[in-house]
Amino acid sequence: MPTRIYLDHNATTRPWPEVIEAVAYHLQHSYANPGSRHAEGRQARKVLESSRESIASILGAQPDEVIFTSGGTEASNLALFGAAFSMTPGTIALTAGEHPATIEACKSLKPSGWELTVLPVDREGRLLPLECGGSSPLWTEKIKLATVILAHNETGVIQDVRLLTTICREQGVFCHIDAVQAVGKIEVNFAELGATSLAFGAHKFHGPRGIGGLLLKKGTTLAPFEFGGHQESGRRPGTEMVALAAGMAKALELWHRERHERTARLKELRDRLEAGLFDRCPWAVVNGSREFRLPNTLNIAFPGLDGEAILVNLDLEGIACSLGSTCASGSAEPAPALVAMGASPEVYKASVRFTVGLENTVAEMDDAAERIGRVIARLRG
Repeated sequence: MPTRIYLDHNATTRPWPEVIEAVAYHLQHSYANPGSRHAEGRQARKVLESSRESIASILGAQPDEVIFTSGGTEASNLALFGAAFSMTPGTIALTAGEHPATIEACKSLKPSGWELTVLPVDREGRLLPLECGGSSPLWTEKIKLATVILAHNETGVIQDVRLLTTICREQGVFCHIDAVQAVGKIEVNFAELGATSLAFGAHKFHGPRGIGGLLLKKGTTLAPFEFGGHQESGRRPGTEMVALAAGMAKALELWHRERHERTARLKELRDRLEAGLFDRCPWAVVNGSREFRLPNTLNIAFPGLDGEAILVNLDLEGIACSLGSTCASGSAEPAPALVAMGASPEVYKASVRFTVGLENTVAEMDDAAERIGRVIARLRG
């Protein structure tokens, strides 16, 4: 069996040793309920609030704007349902190719009277500026809620959301940002982005699974759709996961301290892999923007082939990758993001996502390019 090469870091990442140590330490030493009023409870609360303050500082938010959740999916659901249930139904504006956590939540609101309108993207997967304002026939006074993915999980495309958030603020529209793939990979400043809420998840940046967060602009009210205790200022009931929060804070702190070196390293690895693939498959097509994308993401098509067949054969060759969102795996439908970008069936049916990580090496990129090239040549016959 060949040595395996993991190129699926947008699906999940391995927790750093320092993160595992932090979680293990606080599971043992900060085990008390942070809502308890005794000394042990106060110690747990101190760790929880210290983690909240650290995360807020790095992400350009205030500590009381940080709500701990079980991950990015719950964070987006909390924002979208909380906003929708706090107002009379209207229209939700969302970008084409949203993550399943967003699109399925929005679809579930339709029986309650909500309508959906899709803001189109260009061939690189970026929002068309003219469609994000009052001059657009798609933008009506019925829009009460908007949601946008900051960095796309499949293509890595990074959106410039400032025009959209500005218009939303001016018109009193609740604007949610799915930043699950962005936080811990690129600079994210909640205050500067100007959104109402922002979702993130720890396991995308070498933190523990089962913990994430929602940044919610101070003064914003969310209608509850979960009921229980008073935790997280009454916005997310349930005993807080202190050890996981500490682990997430540690992971984000490590990224922040090394962010410039990490970005350069990831770009080097991604570009090395991309160059190696084009040396062997010069007819391949990169999906999305090559300028505005995550430093670790390469979504590439091998026109004329079948993506599922590529995926299976690469797994046999020891290459772990994906066709797109892991949350949508098993679906026979084409990737919505690629369809929205105007990709032809020949392209979107043959697209594969490679996402490198800091644990990868330059030698692995050369080895991976060789193995992938060999598989593609064999499938082409």
